[in-house]
Amino acid sequence: MAKDKSTGKMKRKDYEEELHKLQIQLCHLQEWVKANRLRVIVLFEGRDAAGKGGTIKALTEKVSPRVFRVVALPAPSDREKSQLFIQRYMQQFPAAGEIVIFDRSWYNRAGVEYVMGFCTPAEHKRFLALCPQMERYIIEGGIILIKLWLEVGMEEQERRFRARIDDPLRQWKLSPMDTESYRRWYDYSRARDLMFKATSSKHAPWYVIRSDDKRRARLNCISHLLKTIPYGRVKRDKVKLPRRSDKGRYNDQAGLREMKFVEARY
Repeated sequence: MAKDKSTGKMKRKDYEEELHKLQIQLCHLQEWVKANRLRVIVLFEGRDAAGKGGTIKALTEKVSPRVFRVVALPAPSDREKSQLFIQRYMQQFPAAGEIVIFDRSWYNRAGVEYVMGFCTPAEHKRFLALCPQMERYIIEGGIILIKLWLEVGMEEQERRFRARIDDPLRQWKLSPMDTESYRRWYDYSRARDLMFKATSSKHAPWYVIRSDDKRRARLNCISHLLKTIPYGRVKRDKVKLPRRSDKGRYNDQAGLREMKFVEARY
């Protein structure tokens, strides 16, 4: 595949051609999941500015939100803080025929909560010990669990952060928590490695995707999902539009003449 000479990254044209092919396969996967009443969870984790949001958008933009459901939970309320740690995530688990995509997940405890001091060292240690058992229970309950970590390099993260500072369309992405995570790069690296060591199990392994090149990362991610979830083509009857009935025919535009229309500025 061709590279952009100015950046060494994948060219947009090549990316869009490959993405189109993969998105067709995602539509086939969608029909298979619905027909076979599968339940799938896909976790996206990674540092701030690793490209999670863009990858999820590429994954979901051509499929039904009723099948591919994205969950991005806010900070827990006082009530949720008093619950079992995973309780608020389990409420979002898939029913039959659903793929739930977590844009950050219960692994917040192994990352941001641990690094920023939002949980105690004992709570962090307990989470790492219990998480593989919990995930075994999820899988034995019939759910397909896929865990993805997007790995962005130090220089590329800085470039993306600086681009957000100067772009009014992306400034909302840069919170005080993000800038603090930038400062604590090595703390997050140690937390990542502890998490991988404790929770990358045989039944629920972590898969790492290099994401310095966003386009390649998105394609590699979607390709991996398509290979990880066994699926086939669901035979569908060809759709034919019926003939419109003239019964009850009338001037259906007349009733709009007195309505207020939005100004046609474009």
